[in-house]
Amino acid sequence: MSSTAITMPTPPLFDEARLAVAGFLARYSGPTRKSYVSDLRQFFAWCASVDLEVFGTKRGHIELWARSMEEKGLARATIGRRLSTVAGFYRICLLDGLIEHSPAEYVRRPKIDTESATLGLDRMELSAFIAQGAAGGSMDHALACLLGLLGLRVSEACSINIEALSLERGHRTVTVLGKGSKLAVIPLPPRVARAVDLAAGERVSGPLLLTQAGSRLNRHAATRIVNRLAKGAGITKHISPHSLRHSFITAALDAGVPLRDVQIAARHSDPRTTTRYDRARNNLDRHASYIVTAFVAGGS
Repeated sequence: MSSTAITMPTPPLFDEARLAVAGFLARYSGPTRKSYVSDLRQFFAWCASVDLEVFGTKRGHIELWARSMEEKGLARATIGRRLSTVAGFYRICLLDGLIEHSPAEYVRRPKIDTESATLGLDRMELSAFIAQGAAGGSMDHALACLLGLLGLRVSEACSINIEALSLERGHRTVTVLGKGSKLAVIPLPPRVARAVDLAAGERVSGPLLLTQAGSRLNRHAATRIVNRLAKGAGITKHISPHSLRHSFITAALDAGVPLRDVQIAARHSDPRTTTRYDRARNNLDRHASYIVTAFVAGGS
């Protein structure tokens, strides 16, 4: 059975529910598909625990599931995502004629804070992190640069093959498979290009980032490297690979890169996502009060 297979709650529903799951997941791939599979597994497991058939649920049942997740202390964002997944699943079931109405249509969802809660590094911390990566070896340095200086997602960095390195219009580039299975060509600044070249060595194909055993670096191993480098750099914040993407975005904004250009570099399809990082900076230097005071009172 594949890694995306889902165990159904009761045998009588197996064929019909499996068909419904296949119809829902057919539109997705990669990390998004895995995330939806995980969410559906959690929901199906809860249904089985309360002896409830997946196609016999009512809105109140899903509300109870949401409250049970709250009681377990799950983050509101996690609860909201799972409810959204289940709502999407039932929406497809409705379109396929498996149910007459969606029980998740009017389910109350938790209010999600629109500000980014991810801990990022400031300029000095990010610089120390990159330097620690350079001191740790070619793989550590390449990973640190890809995450902190290019703002790649950890899955994107780990999936890079040497064949994806290229030269385009005078720029060293790397092509990554991003969120939503979208390809993106990203320029490599000289420092990043040197780190990548050292990681590749004499190899001309295969994974760019390798473990000591010679296999492709995965997100779990990458997370351990990030934690080790952060500790070595004297960073006391609890950070993750995504913290470095956060750091890249805020560093770009602090450096004066226009919001639209940062959105393009981060590959955010919705500009509001980039704006969240901008608001989270709480940058007093750019506060409107300075501009208004200078405009009205001449800066006095």
